[in-house]
Amino acid sequence: MKIAVNTRFLLAGRLEGIGKFTLETLRRMVANHPEHEFYFLFDRPFDKQFVFGPNVIPIVLSPPARHPFLFYIWFEFSVARALKKIQPDVFLSTDGLTTLSTDVPCVTVIHDLAFEHYPKDLGLLVRKYLQHFTPKFAKASERIVAVSEFTKQDLIKTYGVPAGKIDVVYNDASDNFQPATEAEQEATKQKFSKGQPFFIFVGALHPRKNLVNLYKAFDKFKKQTRCEAKLLIVGRKAWKAGEISETFRQLEFQDDVICTGRVSDEDLRLLYGTALANVYVPTLEGFGIPIVEAQKCECPVIASNVSSMPEVAGDAALLVDPFNVNEIAGAMQDIWKDQGLRISLAYLGRKNLQRFSWDKSAEKLCESLTKAVQSASKLA
Repeated sequence: MKIAVNTRFLLAGRLEGIGKFTLETLRRMVANHPEHEFYFLFDRPFDKQFVFGPNVIPIVLSPPARHPFLFYIWFEFSVARALKKIQPDVFLSTDGLTTLSTDVPCVTVIHDLAFEHYPKDLGLLVRKYLQHFTPKFAKASERIVAVSEFTKQDLIKTYGVPAGKIDVVYNDASDNFQPATEAEQEATKQKFSKGQPFFIFVGALHPRKNLVNLYKAFDKFKKQTRCEAKLLIVGRKAWKAGEISETFRQLEFQDDVICTGRVSDEDLRLLYGTALANVYVPTLEGFGIPIVEAQKCECPVIASNVSSMPEVAGDAALLVDPFNVNEIAGAMQDIWKDQGLRISLAYLGRKNLQRFSWDKSAEKLCESLTKAVQSASKLA
């Protein structure tokens, strides 16, 4: 097959959920299917590390698509022209957006519909763009890939997408995530938490990540235990972080919250491998890669009991109501006080990981592309 791919989220040193899915599935597809020809469509100069093999042809299309007006121009004009020139068998878009201006069969990966359920968490233009175009993208795509059963069911319920049109392809965590040694754990605490034990949150500082309730829960946990534990916030600031900042300023134990910003992949491995637990309590997730990353590092997990997170965490996490500060604080107390619980969750996490594999995900994604080509050819 000749496969064109939207790769605008392959950004060196800045990979988050969509970028990780794109990276891990594509590099396996490229390596495992040398018979296929891949055209990677970037919206800015690319890092050569993302040209995964001789069967990849990178193309830079202007303008950089980082604004709703530019989304439209890039997909409906730049991408459409490129597809007309390339004449691929299929167009894969891994970030939920695609073009409506092509006859090429499209496969679109949709990670979540958070903009439908929490619209106020996004800026007006982005929200309006997504709410207007995503149903059109879903209808126009030959097949849709959802990253969880939760997202699949949400697409069926919210947009009326036929179940048979949707393939579920899970995320996984990079093989770089491994447990930390005792020596590494001590060095990590000295480097990041003033030598003290800590809880960790990993993700963008975005309203949907629920940092406001996490901060309040940590403050309550500290008041109740008077322990020396810290809370490390690992991630970049995102949209509408004002309430998060305001809540932080009001914390009694503000000095025990440490914001690291982005860290290297190796430091992230060490932080997971050293933490008392990964406290990951968003209000909605399409998958929740930090849950799996933590489990690979034998880090206990506290996760939300909503959306995809129970599906991903399995029985290997303490599940809490993300809207209930007392529940989050109580789970942190349980982790702090009970070493046996921490050991048990780490063990269950290792077992849970058997359900996820980037190799399997890459093959399922490739199968979805094949099905799209076959179904499109039947209609031709």
